[in-house]
Amino acid sequence: MAKILQDISIGGNLQALRKKRGLTQNDVCAQMTQMGRPMLQSTYAQIESGSRNIFVSDLIALKRVFHAEYSELFQGLEPVNKYGEGTE
Repeated sequence: MAKILQDISIGGNLQALRKKRGLTQNDVCAQMTQMGRPMLQSTYAQIESGSRNIFVSDLIALKRVFHAEYSELFQGLEPVNKYGEGTE
């Protein structure tokens, strides 16, 4: 299975979307289980905190749970220059 390696955390956006929808972390995990993507609340908390990578399938499921567009999941994020600033 493919995972998205978080060089930038999308956790803040996930948390904002969850709160906007009035959901708890447990609510999110229950809905994901119904979609065939079971996840422990502690695992989801790690994703929101940026300390755990996320499976692509879980990202798709979260988009559906939040009734969101992909652009909302990545809103305000900028790519990291992996070569550092000032590199020519």
